[in-house]
Order: sequence, then structure tokens, then C-alpha cells
Amino acid sequence: MDNLFLKRIQSLRDRLSYMQDIFAGKHADSVSLLLQKLDEFTEKVNNDSLTNPYDELVALEDLFKYVEARLDASITPLDKVRIVRHPQRICLRDILENVYDNFTEVGGQDEHSIDPSMVIARAVIIRRRGKKRYTQSVMVIGQEKGHGAEFRNGGSVKPWGNAKARQFMRVAETEGIPVHTYIFTPGSFPIEDYPGAAQQIARNIYCMAGLRVPVVSVISEGGSGGAEAIGLADKRLMLSNGYYSVISPEGAAAIEGHCRGGERPSQELVEKCACNLKLTAEDNLRFGYIDKIIQEPPLGARSYHFDFFRQLRQEILLATDEVVLSAKLSPFKKIGVSHRNKPGVNLDEMYMRWSLTQSAKTRLVKKRQNKFLKLSREAAVDKRPFLTKALHTLDDLVMTPVNEFKYEFYRKHQRKIHAFLEEAENEWDVFRSWLRKPFGKQEEQKVKEAVSSELTSLSTWSDGQRHKRWNYLSPRYKIDQAVTCPNAEIYGCPDLWGPDLFAEFAGVCSNCGHHFPMEPEWYVRNVFDVGTVMEFNEEIEAGNPLEYPNFDKTIRAAQEKTGCKSGCMTFEARIDNIKVVVAMLMGTFRGGSFGAAEGYKFVEAAQRATKNRYPFIAYVHGTAGIRIQEGTNGVIQMPRCTIAVHRYIENGGLYMVLYDTNSFAGPVASFLGCSPYQFAIRSSNIGFAGPGVIKSTTGMDVPPHYHSCYKAMDRGHIQGIWDRRQMRHNLIQALQTIGGRNLYYR
Repeated sequence: MDNLFLKRIQSLRDRLSYMQDIFAGKHADSVSLLLQKLDEFTEKVNNDSLTNPYDELVALEDLFKYVEARLDASITPLDKVRIVRHPQRICLRDILENVYDNFTEVGGQDEHSIDPSMVIARAVIIRRRGKKRYTQSVMVIGQEKGHGAEFRNGGSVKPWGNAKARQFMRVAETEGIPVHTYIFTPGSFPIEDYPGAAQQIARNIYCMAGLRVPVVSVISEGGSGGAEAIGLADKRLMLSNGYYSVISPEGAAAIEGHCRGGERPSQELVEKCACNLKLTAEDNLRFGYIDKIIQEPPLGARSYHFDFFRQLRQEILLATDEVVLSAKLSPFKKIGVSHRNKPGVNLDEMYMRWSLTQSAKTRLVKKRQNKFLKLSREAAVDKRPFLTKALHTLDDLVMTPVNEFKYEFYRKHQRKIHAFLEEAENEWDVFRSWLRKPFGKQEEQKVKEAVSSELTSLSTWSDGQRHKRWNYLSPRYKIDQAVTCPNAEIYGCPDLWGPDLFAEFAGVCSNCGHHFPMEPEWYVRNVFDVGTVMEFNEEIEAGNPLEYPNFDKTIRAAQEKTGCKSGCMTFEARIDNIKVVVAMLMGTFRGGSFGAAEGYKFVEAAQRATKNRYPFIAYVHGTAGIRIQEGTNGVIQMPRCTIAVHRYIENGGLYMVLYDTNSFAGPVASFLGCSPYQFAIRSSNIGFAGPGVIKSTTGMDVPPHYHSCYKAMDRGHIQGIWDRRQMRHNLIQALQTIGGRNLYYR
């Protein structure tokens, strides 16, 4: 037998091994039948007893195709997770070699790279119009698994890998070429070395929110924040056997099963969580989080499925053409889109320019942002009365143009007039001092005497310097017992009497400065001016969009315990008579987990700050990350909220973030981490993943204080650390110096 014949037999054995791996003991009868037939055929080959070898081989291959097609109809969500993780699964290098006509890898090669998990390539696609050939350039960015190559780290990208992706997104923007991203990641590597996993993902999402070139993403394995780092696109396609989720089924099962240490959840619980998370392509298309499903061959695409690569090429070309057409003001736009969507059309023979004018780029970015801002609203429970919604809409219609006239026209001209008058006044002061110089000796002597008197006389004690009681005291001040500081063994802190600690001391150890957790109400009542806090959108509630088992009861229990409808409180307030809009993530509501309702309220708060030209403050009382029971309804809040913040900042707004207690995962890796001004209260912890998650995913034990705010400041994540007792004073100072006393828009 020739080598090709033997290779085809080996290919069948690989396919059988693949089936055994992805079904993990299921469909044993079908697998046993194929194994029996393959062994019999191999034995005949070895004995040279085949009468018609090629016909019998084709018959065996047809049997494999039939069984694969039959089993494909019974694939479960967990089977799809195993498919995308399998080493035989297509990888980014396969796509580069089979979808694009040529490419050059940039930013490294194989293991000789700053991060081999992230591959960047400058690729070209050749298309035709009649006999004329056109070469179109694209920037291809994606995670690379390399068919299980160990140095690829399973597609789990480190911070500097995401930084490399962001760098070449900017290169593509400069060159005016589309970006194609391919998502093959279980999640980003949870390491806090510079620039930090959370911080870099936040920068990537913020960058993509305003990227002025077409962006198309293809999702195979979309694991939470790692997927979002390169996933904010104009068109999001998903392979039919892929998954896109807030967390892996094993991770969700470990949480649901309350596993500790090295304990693993049962396979039944993992299978159940995979179904409950609604992570398949069909689920995400129904939610609206992807635009199209690309059908794969039975049991998933592998490197020898060349017909699939041809189909993928057509889908990529179609998606890029549609994005470009959507941004252009062409009378033939609808005709072009409908003609390209006809079955049997070969887009290789239908060339279209991908370059955009400046105005088209602006429309492209606005269209992308609007698309994401509209997502997931149904996933939250909005109980606002119809009249309230109508008044809110009316207010937007009236006040938006009023404020635009006030700030974009009137204030700009007002500034020019004031600037001219200030310059004239300065020149007059110089001229007047020159005129009065011969007569100024007596005045100079009077000034010296006044300064001397001020330095030598006793100061008068004013009521403003006296200590005032806090406007709100923690209920724990009633605990009539001593409290031991966690740092007592290190710093020798004496025991603190409860009524003092949680009242006068504001929950701060008087010896070492350790900050005990305080209630959200403490900050609302003690930081902002008394009587100025006005909450809005409190009727928007956390819900159960996936109908996750027993989660309704959990949400109701959290609402009854805290008296809040969700984990985010949004309000307008004044601080030293400065108007601000605040979004507060409350650690008391299920650990500060973030879902569709919280995202809804955060986006509304950012838009309110934009409309009214107020500073926008995100106070993070605590957040444990995205709520896993909401699946991708929670994950999509990362790009949604970042887009709202991006619009606010780019329009000239002052966005500040203040962290307290424990702040981790998705929110920190997106709309919080993208702020140019981030501060933290002492004793707070900031990071992408907690020590337990890092241990379970990487096997590494993190050193002490790995996530402390001081470490976060070392790597440039935050810009300052504040004492809780000085929070109001520091916030006032920041508002006055960073934004200016009266106007917070540039």
C-alpha cells in the first residue's frame, strides 16, 4: 500500500480518538462499532486480504461520516466545550494558512515572542473584478493554541500579549486597514505583573470602542475577559461548535458545589452548569451578542476541512464588506448588501474598496457604539412606571440640545471673551505697577508689617476646625466589646473598643491605619453634602435572564437583606457644592457581583453625566466581578459600560474611579480600569482574579499582599491611596484640581 493509503487509515484512527475524547464515554455503541470496523479493516490490510482496497476504504470513510453526522445532532453544550479545547481543533495558524492568501507574522514568531499566546499577522486577500486582481490588506489578531503546543499556554494571554494586540490595532488604524480578530481563549492569564491583567484588558476594550477601522471578530472559544480583550467588533461571528461564556462550566460547577482546595465538582454538575450558562452559539445569537453563526463540519472543524476554510473566507469577506457598506453614505448600500447575501455568490470575484473617509469612520464608530449600548436591556428588570420613562425621554429630547448650545457654543465664546479680558487686565496691572513704582515704598512697608504681624500673633480657633461628628455612624458602633486589628501581631496594635472604632475612628485602626469594611451608607452620608443625594433608576432590578435554577430566590434574599434592588446605586449629589453623578457598586449585594441591571444603571448614569456636563464618579465599595448566573448577559456589560465611559471621556468629561475593600474581575478589567484617574482607599485589594482563582487556574501560590492597593500603585493601575477619614477632602481637592472649580468639560 502507498503512503497516501496508510495516511487515510491513520486519519480515521485520529477521528475515532477525537470522538472518544469529546464524548467522554458517551455513545459507546457507535464508537465501539467504528473501532471494530477499523480494526477489521486494518487487519485485512496487514494480511493483504483486501479484494478492492480503495473501494473498501471509501466505504469505511463513508461509515465514519454517517456516524459523525448522526452524533453531531446530539451534541450537548459540554461536548462543544470539549470540542473547542481539543488539540485537533483548528487554530489561528490554520486559518492564516488557509483563509488568507499570504501573511507575515509580526511582533514575534512561535515561542520567540513577547507572548506566544497572542499572534499578530499582516495578511492579504486577493480579490478580482473581471480579469483585474486587487490585493487587500488586513491586520489579523488572535489567541493561538497551536494544537496543544505547550509554549502557547493554551491561548491564555498574559498582559503584555494583550498590550501587543492593542499596539497593532493602533497600527491598523494608522494604516486604515480592517482588523480581523480570532478568539481562541479560555480566559486571560490572571497575573498582576505590569501592566496587570485587568488594567490591560480595560485598555484594549477602551481602544476598540473608538477604533476608526472596520473590526470583525470570530469566536471559537470565548472565555470571559480574555475574549473581550479583542472582541469588541462591528460584526461578531461565531463557529457553530464554539462557546462564549462568563466562566467555564467547571468553574461554575466548583462555585455551585462549594468546592474547596483541590476538590473537583462531579461530572453531572459540570454538565448541568454548561446547560444553565447558555454558552452555545445558538444561545448567544438569540441574545443578540453575536451577529451570525458559521456552520462547521460534523463534530467540529479540524485542519483537514478545507471546504470549511473556503466557507470561512467567504463569511469574513461578507462581514467586512457589510461593515464598510454600513458606514458609507451610498444610495446603492442596500443593493450591495442584499446582492452579497445571495446563496452561491463568490465574493472573491466581487471586489470592494475597504477604505473609508473621515466622516465614514466617525459613522462607523458611532454605529458600533450604539449597537453595544442597546444590548442586554431586556436582561434587566425595569419596573419604572411608564410616566417616569416618558418624562425621562422628554427630558433627554429637551435638555440635550439645550446643554449642547450652552457648552458647545455659549461657553466656548464666553471663554474667549474672558481670556481676552484676563490678558488685558494682566497688561494693565503691569502698566499700573510701573506708574506707581516711585510712590510704592510706603505701601511696601505696610505689607511687610502685615506679614510680620500674621506670623507672630496667635491663631484664632474657628468652628470649622473643630472635630465634627460623622453624619452617619455604622450600626456596629453599638457593639460594646473590643475589636482586634488584623495587624496586631505585626505592629502591636492595641485592642480597639467597638463604639470608638466604628464611630469616631470611622472604622480605621488608630495605630496602624488598617481600614475595617464600612457600609455603603457611610460613604453616601459622610462624603457628599447633606441632603443633596438624589437617587435615580432605583426601580431597575437584578433578574434571572437565563432562568438559572434557584437564582430567583438568591436575588430576592439579597434584595431583602440590603434593601436594594441591585448591586449598583446611581445618584446625583453635591460635594462642596460641586454637582456630580455617582455610580456606586455595593459589595453588600452578593459581593458586588455585576450583571445586566447593574450595567443598565451604570450606562444610564454615564449618559446622564454626559448630558448634564457633570463629573462622573464610580465608587467601588466592592465587586466580585461579573455575575456568573447571568452568563453572557453579564459579560456583555464589559464592552457596553466601557463604550458609555468612552463617549463620556471623549466628549470632555471627568471620570474618576475610587476603589474600596475588594475589587476584582470583569468591572476592573473594563469600565473601571480604563479611567485615567483611579484612586483607592487604604486596605483595599485590586486585581483581575483572586488568590483562589489564580491557584485553581495556574497552580501558583501568590505572595502576600499580591493584590494590595500599594502593589496596584506600583504597576501604575491607580494614581493615589487615600485614608477613609480624608476621602471627602481628597475628593474635593481632586475635583478642583483635575477638573477645574466650575467647569468639568474641556
